[in-house]
Amino acid sequence: MNEFIDCNGYKVQFFDETEEINDAIKHVLIICKFKEKWLLTNHKSRGWEFPGGKVEKGETLEEAANREVWEETGAILKNLTTIGTYKVYDAKGTFSKKVFFGVVDHIESTGNYLETNGPVLIDEHQLQQERFQRNYSFIMKDQVLDICLAKLNTKKGVY
Repeated sequence: MNEFIDCNGYKVQFFDETEEINDAIKHVLIICKFKEKWLLTNHKSRGWEFPGGKVEKGETLEEAANREVWEETGAILKNLTTIGTYKVYDAKGTFSKKVFFGVVDHIESTGNYLETNGPVLIDEHQLQQERFQRNYSFIMKDQVLDICLAKLNTKKGVY
């Protein structure tokens, strides 16, 4: 387990895919790759970030991940793997979020991306060098993303 304070001042615990937590996980985050680019969404209030959201009643975590990617970017995933889970201790209590890595098969124009302005494709350099700029969401700026990218880099052939 990794523990740190996020950019909002809240304690965060990150558990890798082999560690189990007893909390009900009600949120998902999907780090997506399409060909050689990272697939983000342009959230209307937070800015550029990887797709994600709440798990709806009756959905599995995997179903929620696929749905959120589709709703926010129009992308269809061909592969989905678990990276880990993180727990945030914020002012309202705690919540846990499952993090997946998704390989995108293709992107379709949907005409409606709900609370986002649709897909954004960036390269590795942009992700590493620009994610702390204003147009990126706070979600892109803390150690959760650093941990996840490091885990992906150790898995040969994942992306």
